[in-house]
Amino acid sequence: MSVMEISHRTPGFVEVAAQAEADLRELMSIPANYKVLFMQGGASAQFSLVPLNLSPPNSTADYINTGHWSQRGITEARRYCSVHVAADAGGDYRRVPPQQELCFSGHAAYAHYTPNETISGVEFGYVPETGGVPLVADMSSSILSRPIDVAKFGMIYAGAQKNIGPSGLTVVVVREDLLGRARPDTPHVFDYEAIADNQSMLNTPPTFAWYMAGLVFKWLKAAGGVTEMGKRNQAKAAMLYGCIDASGLYRNSVANDARSWMNVTFTLSKPALDSEFLAAAAAAGLKGLKGHRLVGGMRASIYNAMPIEGVEKLCSFMQDFERRHR
Repeated sequence: MSVMEISHRTPGFVEVAAQAEADLRELMSIPANYKVLFMQGGASAQFSLVPLNLSPPNSTADYINTGHWSQRGITEARRYCSVHVAADAGGDYRRVPPQQELCFSGHAAYAHYTPNETISGVEFGYVPETGGVPLVADMSSSILSRPIDVAKFGMIYAGAQKNIGPSGLTVVVVREDLLGRARPDTPHVFDYEAIADNQSMLNTPPTFAWYMAGLVFKWLKAAGGVTEMGKRNQAKAAMLYGCIDASGLYRNSVANDARSWMNVTFTLSKPALDSEFLAAAAAAGLKGLKGHRLVGGMRASIYNAMPIEGVEKLCSFMQDFERRHR
């Protein structure tokens, strides 16, 4: 039988689930006092579930705004608590505020940030210091792309579809002392403590996505783990940014210290060539380069699964296209 046909409570699937969690814990070096939850609803659901689970009524939460997904989290959190914006990169989101610009409220239930913004291609090069306030991170687009110190975070959450597996699964890594804080009106199936107490099987989980995530974790371990992924991803990003910086046609407008390893954005100095560039790229087998509809331009997403050969091919194509359109 397929993993999609058997009950999630049968020994066969319980073994799959337990192994996936064990492998993720090993890959991320997750401390024993953290729970790993495999949830549904995507990362966007966590925009609501974080304040519902971590902030009492009439409390304050600190948020750092560096892009579209940060703003989405802020908008949703305001439905449940008072939001204090500790820093706002604003405008066209081309930078990350340094630690000295962060102005926390001093009485927040938690502080939230998005380490990597996929739309504008902006990424934190550091982990914010919050003065002891639990730090919550939306790592949907950067999880498992390099080593991180999980102990610096109160909670990490990530939609699976970038570096983990199929969409529909969300991984939550939460420190045990933050459990048991859910508001009384939090739906039971979204109460972190209840989910942890039931090993993420309070209700039927996304079994196929969980199974596939387990296979990806095995692949990552066989490839050398997150340390090796970090080396590969840094090399891929350096290659592509080097190609852009050496060009007279392409431009990346993100501050050098905030350039994303995962989402490399760029524009053409001759916007009239955009359609021709995308058509020629597609004909060369290079797909999905059109920038997000909110910002336009181009975007190359080079997550873990993209081999360096793909980036080499993209750079070669970009250089050839520029030679033909001087």
